[in-house]
Amino acid sequence: MRNHTSPAPDRHPAENNASKRPQRRFSAAKLALTSIAGVAIAVFLVQRPLTAPLPATVEMSEMTWVEIRSAMTRGYTTVIVPTGGIEQNGPHMITGKHDYIVRWTANRIASELGHTLVTSVVSFVPEGDYDPPNGHMRYPGTLGVPEAVFAQVLEGIARSLKATGFKTICFIGDHGGNQKPQAEVAEKLSREWAGKSVRVIHAGDYYAEEAQNKFLRDQGETPAAIGEHASIVDTSELLAVYPAGVDIARFSERPFSLESTGVSGDPAHASVERGKALLAIKVDAAVRQIRAALPTN
Repeated sequence: MRNHTSPAPDRHPAENNASKRPQRRFSAAKLALTSIAGVAIAVFLVQRPLTAPLPATVEMSEMTWVEIRSAMTRGYTTVIVPTGGIEQNGPHMITGKHDYIVRWTANRIASELGHTLVTSVVSFVPEGDYDPPNGHMRYPGTLGVPEAVFAQVLEGIARSLKATGFKTICFIGDHGGNQKPQAEVAEKLSREWAGKSVRVIHAGDYYAEEAQNKFLRDQGETPAAIGEHASIVDTSELLAVYPAGVDIARFSERPFSLESTGVSGDPAHASVERGKALLAIKVDAAVRQIRAALPTN
């Protein structure tokens, strides 16, 4: 008769449950740690500030706010506020002449200075009285604002830039009527913000009429040919930065008329080469003045 070995008795259910508890405890702890780590990562990502690489432009209107902030953290704490003007410029040149020129020069000045951004061009500037109209206001297309309004616009822009964190704010005006209010606003805000490491500069050297006129006189031009408005200087500068805005034939081939053209001087003597040289005079003058005013530390 075979001997039958009795099978080992099954473990008590309680013993089976006890053997599974450590594994269950480990799984629960692992899950808890994973959850905590996930929450920590989420909190870190939420608190981490948005960043962006430097764009291939210094114009703030072409940048996102994140790009502007990122630029400022990299030392771009100087900003240029260019002011132009919409006015008559004779029968041969567009009314937006000043805006095209000052946008180009502001970009060049910012590049020369380094770590400098540029705001949008302020187009609406003092142009004369309305009733009766005088100055450029006598011609269709000229758009002017009172000097006090222009000054308030500049002040609002400067206060916005200060709130953003800029330390040096530079006004650069391509129009004669812009110079006085720019200087007054710059002086007012610099005085108000003294001791707060914020300065406002009126870069008046940019409006380098005498240096430009001397350059042309040295080339043999007479004061009558150089004139004062929409002549050699203005026309040459626009030819250099935006040639599509100039059509000299409209001036030189105009029929005889006693009506004023809005031009003082002879724009037929303008050229792209002269424009480049005249622009360089303005840019260099502004860069020298702004650099001299920047903190040395």
